[in-house]
Amino acid sequence: MIDESVSQQPEVSELPVILADNVRFSYMHPETGAVEALSGVSLMMQRGKHVALLGRNGSGKSTMAKMINVLELPQSGQVLVLGMNTLSEHDFWEIRRSCGMVFQNPDNQIVGTTVEEDVAFGPENLGVPTAEIRKRVDESLSYVGMMSLAKRQPSQLSGGQKQKLAIAGVLAMAPQILLLDESTSMLDPLSRDDFLAVVDRLIKDRQMSVLHITHDMSEACMADYIYVLDKGKVAMEGIPSRVFSQVKELRGLGLDVPVFAELAFEVASRLGLVIKQETLESRATALAGIRNMLDKVHLDVGIHIPAAAVPDERLTPQRTILEVSHLHHSYDKKGEPSLSDISFSVKEGEIFAVIGHSGSGKTTLITHLNGLLRPQEGEIRVFPHADGDVLNTKKNSDVHQIRRVVGLLFQYPEYQLFEETVEKDIAFGPLKMGLPADEIKRRVRESLALVGLDESILQRSPFELSGGQKRRVAFAGVLSMDPDILVLDEPAAGLDPTGRREILGYAEKIKKLGKTIILVSHNMDEAARYADRILVLKNGTARALLTPAELFSNPEMLRDLELCAPETVICLNDLKADYPEINPCIFSPGDAADELIRAAHGIHTGNAQKVPERLPGDAHD
Repeated sequence: MIDESVSQQPEVSELPVILADNVRFSYMHPETGAVEALSGVSLMMQRGKHVALLGRNGSGKSTMAKMINVLELPQSGQVLVLGMNTLSEHDFWEIRRSCGMVFQNPDNQIVGTTVEEDVAFGPENLGVPTAEIRKRVDESLSYVGMMSLAKRQPSQLSGGQKQKLAIAGVLAMAPQILLLDESTSMLDPLSRDDFLAVVDRLIKDRQMSVLHITHDMSEACMADYIYVLDKGKVAMEGIPSRVFSQVKELRGLGLDVPVFAELAFEVASRLGLVIKQETLESRATALAGIRNMLDKVHLDVGIHIPAAAVPDERLTPQRTILEVSHLHHSYDKKGEPSLSDISFSVKEGEIFAVIGHSGSGKTTLITHLNGLLRPQEGEIRVFPHADGDVLNTKKNSDVHQIRRVVGLLFQYPEYQLFEETVEKDIAFGPLKMGLPADEIKRRVRESLALVGLDESILQRSPFELSGGQKRRVAFAGVLSMDPDILVLDEPAAGLDPTGRREILGYAEKIKKLGKTIILVSHNMDEAARYADRILVLKNGTARALLTPAELFSNPEMLRDLELCAPETVICLNDLKADYPEINPCIFSPGDAADELIRAAHGIHTGNAQKVPERLPGDAHD
């Protein structure tokens, strides 16, 4: 229940830098014909503003960005950029000069052999004089904090550094509009915050106008205004607090709200209270609203008081299925090692998360697990059966069998697709294993069902599917080989919230079948919610191996490892001063709301020492 008194209309004080009016666009599909991507979209953005564009995968967000940057042209309606019509051939290059675009995967837009050459590429193609190019390159690299890396090869950069390189290349072209298409989805939390800080500085220092396509609701909170697309249409728009007040509607569109907003809603729902829209402007206002709502717990004796939270006791099986001992790897023998003395074991039937900043060695580690990389020092042993032979990645004779036991889904699993039809792609692995035809068909059907796809898709080309469908087909292709261990390298990156939950739900479903999951993730909330144990890498070394409760209840360790706590933990720790009985190490908003109500009830009934101070009316009956 929401108070809707706050206006959602933006102020219009000057000519918009972007104005889309009733834009329609269709792609041609070889089987189904025209598929409408944009169905009458209208939106606008003022100079120096930050606008977020949200929506499920396939809702039309990236197509809209391409319209602005003249990568596509509207088939009806019009798009004006700085007052210039994108349909005008005369204004084509001027619009291109005015718009800079940073994509999801920086590797797709890096072309230079060194960092400074890559930054120079854009202005060179715009015909900028050589002396001016030199100046722009130095200024842009300095602005994003990468001047010291000017001579380095892009391949030697971490993911966060590559994304900063991409934005430096855009800055060198001196655009007025910055288009971000899921530009933070592959970054760890620190790299993401650094990247977003650069974007915020551009808005403040240079009056840059930013259109930010994102699935991260906490990033959308930073925007001045939000548009939500669904099936090519604007389904919702408004300031962030207005949009995020419509929880049921957003979830119906396949999206979420920020965790702090979800926590406030969960508390309000349990107490039968109404939240004002302005309570959802930020984490601070949401927590203030929660404090005020909890101050009312004692007023209604009919409120259900949850039982005390118990420590997270996820059962971890004891049999070791994979063991890494003193692993060392260096891509450049003269430089710092990528992995140094890594040792750990993985248990059968657990979800084992690997986290760490970009460049910490996560991908290097997991590519050792099925023999794609061989240990330079140390060893990796696999125990597929309790009483079977031990397999070692150092032995050529074992690697073929290890790859049957350890399935690897890469960071962009859709890149693993290559066959003519979905059926052939999923069947490829079992076919190479020499399985009989009826067994292959059974595995194809079962793996397809595990990832939530219908058999009607089997005869379609995998390259004609949506991004989410491609990812699920790639997932099914690995599952069809029936591995004992499934290694997932950021499997949900770039997916909308519903898609993320589906992919991680498949991991939980596979775990229940007795499989072992090794999950690489940058998302602390997901690692905390899904993992049984978490391995933390930093600078190529293993710094911690703990349960989520052990790791995220230790603020000093998190600071030392430069990790962020899950959002629920951050919120509960902020509220702990008012409600000392709180157990802050809870990872779902619903459970966190229960814990808050229980702690507040303890205070009001005299079972706790501190009584929360009443705050102004953010909530009312």
